Amino acid sequence: MSMTGLDRGEIGIVPKAPLRGQKCISVDRPPGFVRIGAISQSREALVRIDKEKGLLQGALQVPSSHCDERPDPEDISLLVIHNISLPPGEFGGDYIEQLFTGRLDWQAHPYFKTIEGLRVSSHLLIRRDGSVSQYVPFRRRAWHAGLSEFEGRSACNDFAIGIELEGTDDEPFTDAQYQALIGATRALQAAYPAITSDRIVGHSDIAPGRKTDPGPAFNWHYFLSQLGS
Repeated sequence: MSMTGLDRGEIGIVPKAPLRGQKCISVDRPPGFVRIGAISQSREALVRIDKEKGLLQGALQVPSSHCDERPDPEDISLLVIHNISLPPGEFGGDYIEQLFTGRLDWQAHPYFKTIEGLRVSSHLLIRRDGSVSQYVPFRRRAWHAGLSEFEGRSACNDFAIGIELEGTDDEPFTDAQYQALIGATRALQAAYPAITSDRIVGHSDIAPGRKTDPGPAFNWHYFLSQLGS
């Protein structure tokens, strides 16, 4: 989540426009299983999503109350990628987790006063080292997209999954983050087939003019090209 210009119920990222709509090659895998990188610290580990619980195997589970029920739990058809650093431009520490779980001390940093009372969350957070935390089960609605629209449909939180990358618009993301993101995305596409590659977007795609992240630092070409490999 780019922390500039935040609204309630959202968090940030944006693809380069020429890359939208790229297709990825599909490969045969056991249903719900994918090969994933940093989540299990082994690129050969098979990881799955428990659809009944809505949980990603291998992710650290940190339950957040910043969520509610989806209008239709079976309608999960969009993946929105965001970035976040808290305070802006600083990595590490527990501030992101505290924000997502409603425990952030608004007095702990001058910037926090500017977002005091903000109630947001994401389904997943991928840290700079590739470690993955899950705050909201996929079957529930996380508060990450805010005022948004995709292909004429508003309120993207209703049908979207949100993944946060720890970072900024201009700071290159790490290889460990890409590997974890690729693995998590493969798992999501296996569990929720409606999330096709042309329904993987950045926050600025669904909130144009309001959001800019992840900016030019995010390598959409590499990310999308790796999903089918």
